[in-house]
Amino acid sequence: MEDLIQLEGKNIVVMGVANERSIAWGVAESLYKAGAKVIYTYRLDRSREKLEKLLEKYNYPAEMIVRCDVNSDESISQAFTEIGEKVGTIHGLVHSVAFANADDLKGDFIDTSRDGYAFAQDTSAYSLVAAAKAARPYLAEDASILTMSYLGAVRALPGYNVMGIAKASLEACVRYLTFDLGKDGVRINAISAGPIRTLAAKGVPGFNDIMKMIEEKAPLKRNVTKEDVGNMSIAMLSNLSRGVTGEVIYVDSGYNIVG
Repeated sequence: MEDLIQLEGKNIVVMGVANERSIAWGVAESLYKAGAKVIYTYRLDRSREKLEKLLEKYNYPAEMIVRCDVNSDESISQAFTEIGEKVGTIHGLVHSVAFANADDLKGDFIDTSRDGYAFAQDTSAYSLVAAAKAARPYLAEDASILTMSYLGAVRALPGYNVMGIAKASLEACVRYLTFDLGKDGVRINAISAGPIRTLAAKGVPGFNDIMKMIEEKAPLKRNVTKEDVGNMSIAMLSNLSRGVTGEVIYVDSGYNIVG
């Protein structure tokens, strides 16, 4: 039987695992099931410690665990140089990184601070551009890059505020990066996932109400899981989607189509 996925033994970099609830962790679990070699990045020492405990809990091997501060070009460059020098070729990159100051997610969007706006953009959107640039010398000709977005990028959702603007920028970055990366045969896409109880979700006001609304109004009448996102990620990172680039794929039980 032909292996349509063809991810076994491939080197995939996963950025953004904070804990067991992280969307990035859901992607990593699916990658393990597909036989991929997973490389992780982390920012803080405590993040590495949590990741190592998580890997030990599930008996998953890490090809590499590399420090990478997405707010530093030097750190990003060093991380991907270290990865590239060890594994040689990167077949996929999963960017699941987003952050905004808590104060900028409260109250009215018009009160967003200048520094807070810039920080959200830098961490949540520009980090994709910087990571793609640093990874580019090591990317396979048929490599795939995947990032994570949310409906707040295209709809004005109460409480999402500055993060919605950052996600809109992220999706635009995906579209513009297609021209540069496409020259090398590299694809880049985004998954817009429905609300999932992640660490980042704690900072969104009214999150429980959002999840309840999904259950009531989405065509599938349920919220999605990190496993749902992980499985779609396999399709987007594999040869199954070799003709797809610059797209935003919704994994949200169909909620985005509801009027």
